[in-house]
Amino acid sequence: MRARIAAVAAHLPERTLTSAEVEARVDAASPAFRPHPTIVERMTGIRSRHVMDDDQQASDLAVAAARTALADRGLPADRLDLLVFGSASQDLVEPATAHIVAAKLGATCPVFDVKNACNSFLNGLQTADALIRTGQAERVLVCTGEAPSRAIRWSVRDRAQFVDAFAGYTLSDAGAAVVVEAASDGGIFYRDFAAVSAAWRVGTLPGGGSMHPRDPEYTYFSGDGRRLKDAFVGHGPEIFVNALTKTGLTWDDFAVIAVHQVTLPYLEILRSILGIPAEKLVVTLPEHGNMASASLPVQLATAIREGRCRPGDRVAMVGLAGGVSLGVTFAEL
Repeated sequence: MRARIAAVAAHLPERTLTSAEVEARVDAASPAFRPHPTIVERMTGIRSRHVMDDDQQASDLAVAAARTALADRGLPADRLDLLVFGSASQDLVEPATAHIVAAKLGATCPVFDVKNACNSFLNGLQTADALIRTGQAERVLVCTGEAPSRAIRWSVRDRAQFVDAFAGYTLSDAGAAVVVEAASDGGIFYRDFAAVSAAWRVGTLPGGGSMHPRDPEYTYFSGDGRRLKDAFVGHGPEIFVNALTKTGLTWDDFAVIAVHQVTLPYLEILRSILGIPAEKLVVTLPEHGNMASASLPVQLATAIREGRCRPGDRVAMVGLAGGVSLGVTFAEL
């Protein structure tokens, strides 16, 4: 049996924040620093990003997407065999946010979280695929709720701290979900993952763990965009090139190619290195920002809604997590 994607849905909060508004907020909160006008959009290509309401949680974003996916499939939540919450965000350190999602949906199946930064959702899909192939589950909901707006540093001391916090200004809240079912044909037919764990310091949100359990100073996202790019260029292309070689396919054999999107310049570097045709991409970044692990399923949901892919088409998902974790999944819808 193969694991086939039976439904895909996305949920984007209605409230948005433009890049100009991001700069204005940093300016207002930083007595000794003023960002250069237009720097955020000019450096990232992002015009707008989504921000969830103050009373919402990461689980709410996942639940909204999951309800749509389940409804599209005509499937009640109590018929799920497993629920996987694959996200960089979480409601609490404990319990697993998957329990909160399941409780809100009314699901009674086993649940767990998969956490691997921006590759969390792709690793959740990998796990669902493995459990379906080994006969341990027939119907799995994989969902994500990304709430990085809660980890953005608005008040900065100086330019150095602004640069350290800059990756946070790309981030956007979003939810997504897929229903994955056992099928005799189609489905996920290739997957591979790699890690460059020595580069783990490239992007961090240190607070809440054993290193920094309570210090508020460590509750903000910190990243080094240059080192992120260098980590990928130095270690990344091989896994994706091997995927094409092992399957005997080219990028032209896919209807769409979903690629994790951080900034437009970085996306163009990745596209150029891998030789991906520009028309195969689903570019969501300018209007939706960097949606962390929700980026890939939101792109897939967008492509389906726009009629760019349909049942029987091949789709590719190219995952990147801070240059530290790499993943590729090929599937036939």
